[in-house]
Amino acid sequence: WALLVTGALMGAGDVIAQQLVEQRGLRGHHCPRTLKMMAIGFCFVGPVVGSWYRILDRLIPGNTKVVAVKKMVLDQGGFAPCFLGCFLAVTGAMNGLSVQDNWSKIQQDYMDALMTNYCIWPPVQIANFYFVPLQHRLAVVQCVAIVWNCYLSWKANRM
Repeated sequence: WALLVTGALMGAGDVIAQQLVEQRGLRGHHCPRTLKMMAIGFCFVGPVVGSWYRILDRLIPGNTKVVAVKKMVLDQGGFAPCFLGCFLAVTGAMNGLSVQDNWSKIQQDYMDALMTNYCIWPPVQIANFYFVPLQHRLAVVQCVAIVWNCYLSWKANRM
C-alpha cells in the first residue's frame, strides 16, 4: 500500500511541477516524465525510504521527544544526503543522461537540493518520528512531500 501511495504522490508532485511551476499546460504536459517519476516512487523511493524507517526504528527504538530528535539527526545527517544523491542519479539515468552528463547534473543540483531539504524536513521528521506509528510514516511523509516531490521533479528534470 505504501509503495502505491508513494508512486502516486511522486506522480502528483510531477504534475504539479509541470502545471503550476513550469506552466506547461495540458497540451505541453510531458506524460512520460510523470510516468518515470511514478516509477521512481514505486521502485526506488517507496522501498528505500520504507526500509530505512524500519531500520531506524530498530537502531533507535521508542518514540519520546529525545528519541525523535535522535532519529531526525540520523535521518537528516546520514540518510538524506545519500538518498538525495541516489535520487538525482536514478532520475538522470531514467532521463537517458550519459554517466558524465548525469554526474555534471548531480554536481550542479545536489547542494541546492540538500540545503532546500534541510529547510523543510527536520521539523517534519521530528513530528513524524514522535507522533506517527512506523507503519504510517512513509505515507505521512509522502503526503507532506507533495510539495517536495514537485521541487525534486522540477530540479531533476531541468536540463
